[in-house]
Amino acid sequence: MSDLPALTSEEQAVYEWQMWVPGMGEAGQRKLKATSVLISRVGGLGGLVALELAAAGVGRLILAHGGELQPSDLNRQLLQTHDHIGKPRIESIVRRLRELNPRCDIVGVPENVSEANADALVAQADLVVDAAPMFQERLALNAAAFRARKPMIECAMHTLEASVTTFVPGKTGCLACYVPEVPPTWKRQFPVFGAVSGTAACVGAMEVIKLITGLGTTLQGEMLSMNLATMQFRKVRLPRRDDCAVCG
Repeated sequence: MSDLPALTSEEQAVYEWQMWVPGMGEAGQRKLKATSVLISRVGGLGGLVALELAAAGVGRLILAHGGELQPSDLNRQLLQTHDHIGKPRIESIVRRLRELNPRCDIVGVPENVSEANADALVAQADLVVDAAPMFQERLALNAAAFRARKPMIECAMHTLEASVTTFVPGKTGCLACYVPEVPPTWKRQFPVFGAVSGTAACVGAMEVIKLITGLGTTLQGEMLSMNLATMQFRKVRLPRRDDCAVCG
C-alpha cells in the first residue's frame, strides 16, 4: 500500500462508514483516492454515476458532456438547476460535484466523446463509464477503451428498462460484439424517467467501486437487465465474438 495516497484525517472521517464494509477498509479507500474515472455524458444517468463516485471518494473524475441545459433535461439531470437553463451543462456539473466533495479533482470537458477525442480522453483515466445516449459516442468510447486496454462499465436505459455490464479487455467481449454499428433507427430523444436512469447509475457506480477495490463480484462478462415496470431483474452471459472488429 505504500504507493497509494494516504488519507487525511478529514477523509477518514468522511468515509468512515463505508470503510466499515467487510473487505473495504483503509486500503480500499486509498485505492479509490488513487483512481481516475472518465464518464461519457453526465446527464440523467452519468450524472448520478458521477455523484455517487464523488461521494465515495474517487480521486479524479474526467467528465465529458457538451451542450447547453434544456428545460426537458430537468426531470432527470440532478446535477442541474432551473436557473442554469440555456447555459453550458458542464459548468453546473462541475460546480455541484465540487460542492459535494471538494477533495475530488473534477475535470470538466465541454464536449461529447467522438472518434476525434476518445483516445485522448481515455488516456487520462484508469477506467471508463459509458452513459451516452448516442451509439456514435458509445462505439467510439468502446473502441478507445479496448485500444488502451482499460475496463469500461456500460450503462444504458430506455423507457422503464435499464442494463449494466462491465467489459474488460482481454477477458470479455465488448460493446461492438453486440452492436457493431450505429442502429439506423436509433433516435436521440426517447422516453425517460429519472428514477430509471438513477437505478442504472447506482448499479454502474457500484461496478466502478468494485473494480477499483476488489469488493464482491463484478458483472464482467454478464449483463444485468432490469425491467422496472415489472421489477424483474436477470443476468445474461455475454460471450465474446471471435469475429468482432474491436476485440476479436
